Amino acid sequence: MNASRIRAVRRTSVIGGIAAGGVLLLASPAFAHVSVQPGTAEKGGYSTISVKVPNEKDNASTVKVELNLDPKHPLASVMPQAVPGWDVKVEKTKLDKPLQMHGKTIDEAVSKVTWSGGKIDPGQFQQFPLSVGQLPTDTDELVFKALQTYSDDDVVRWIDPSTPGGAEPEHPAPKLKLVDKGADAKSAGHQDGKDAKAAAADDKAEAAGGSDTTARVLGVVGIVVGVLGVAFGVLAGRRRTSA
Repeated sequence: MNASRIRAVRRTSVIGGIAAGGVLLLASPAFAHVSVQPGTAEKGGYSTISVKVPNEKDNASTVKVELNLDPKHPLASVMPQAVPGWDVKVEKTKLDKPLQMHGKTIDEAVSKVTWSGGKIDPGQFQQFPLSVGQLPTDTDELVFKALQTYSDDDVVRWIDPSTPGGAEPEHPAPKLKLVDKGADAKSAGHQDGKDAKAAAADDKAEAAGGSDTTARVLGVVGIVVGVLGVAFGVLAGRRRTSA
């Protein structure tokens, strides 16, 4: 093999390795968690939020979602919007301290909402809308706990607390940030069109990202193939040169 052909083999191997490495960079999607969107609402008011549930498995579908509301801050009104293909069950709990709302005494509040009967396939997500209120004025956030059940009977518990300034837990509990009435529109995400567009962009990115595990496997395989290609090209070149 002449010198020009040796250089061509080496160049092809290097390019293959670079391309394979690029597979990992392009295929690795952002981690997706169960979350409440938009993530901000006004204190003392009413808001429509959605529980966003991505499917993070390659070989199983999400078949049930349970949302436990913050027991420290009960809400007098929680109304789910119908989601095609899904059944919804709303559970209420007796309150130790009744609430006053529009001149009426409320002695029970919704404690859990469960969606079942449908499925979220791998690589997809589903949003479950809720109308909630009256939001409390004595806290800066509502913390929810969500349980995600898969068709293989695996249950992922999104209940881990988040620490300000600390590392994000593996399964963070969904949160709704509460801001003072009349706060900047960018803070009140449910009133800001830009935030709505950003949320839609995130949805598209997650849907296009595909399966997390599959992307990782493809990326690692690409890296291995690329490294082997580089090694083979260099070794072949040395053998031809020495010959």
